[in-house]
Amino acid sequence: MNDTSMGTHKGKAHYTSRDHTFVICAYKESPYIEETILSLRNQTVPVNIIMSTSTPNEFLENICEKYGIVLYINDSGIRGLAGDWNYGYQQAKTKLITMAHQDDFYEPEYAQEIIRHANLREDAIIIYSDYYEFRIDQKVMSNKLMRIKRMMNAPMTKKVFYGNRFVRRLMLSIGDPICCPAVTYVKDKVGERPFDTNFQNSCDYKAMVELAEKKGAFICVPKQLMAHRIHPGSTTTFNLSENIRQKEDLEIFCRFWPRPIAKLLNRVYATSERSNEL
Repeated sequence: MNDTSMGTHKGKAHYTSRDHTFVICAYKESPYIEETILSLRNQTVPVNIIMSTSTPNEFLENICEKYGIVLYINDSGIRGLAGDWNYGYQQAKTKLITMAHQDDFYEPEYAQEIIRHANLREDAIIIYSDYYEFRIDQKVMSNKLMRIKRMMNAPMTKKVFYGNRFVRRLMLSIGDPICCPAVTYVKDKVGERPFDTNFQNSCDYKAMVELAEKKGAFICVPKQLMAHRIHPGSTTTFNLSENIRQKEDLEIFCRFWPRPIAKLLNRVYATSERSNEL
């Protein structure tokens, strides 16, 4: 465990809310998207909000006009989850970027806490928070899966481990405990295309694994600052039902482990992820 930043002083950054953009990735006509927008407008600090989509329609145009949000149309020809996320990410011109999913929503202190933690380390790569689930109009603050993820993320809440690549690689070698919409990316550390377009579902997991290889800090805010909505129409629910995630996760596990061990881990991980279905 020699790959650490223990005992090494890292300077602080100087981000403000002007340096932070929420990118709402919209698909067709989500009945929950207005709730997402309102949660961003209700942040305790002023934030930048833009929206991107590869399925332009009157519904999205009207809601963007209502709230004064610029709508970007992905006409790059590169579609799919990763293609849409990369396009939206590239439209943000600030140093900090949060990819907000259209069905999820954020607690008022999310942006303030993320910026505060981003300023702890000038070498921060990502800053992310804990989350809770929203199922059938009810908050679920804890369940078995979330408790496991919190245990996995625990080292990344400690300053001594922020820059420890060994620990975060170890964490990611047994699954992805990082909730994708809870992540804020530091653009100059992450690059222009963080998401692998060869992956239909697990492009966020793949991105975390690749970012974990970089020199710099992963910072976890141990507060439940956003809500991940579980509902029958979500992409996560569909991809789980089609076993798309399981196939892609196996490919990622094989980066860390011999295939027999990777397959065993994948079966265990897939069973735990079934709690994301309704």
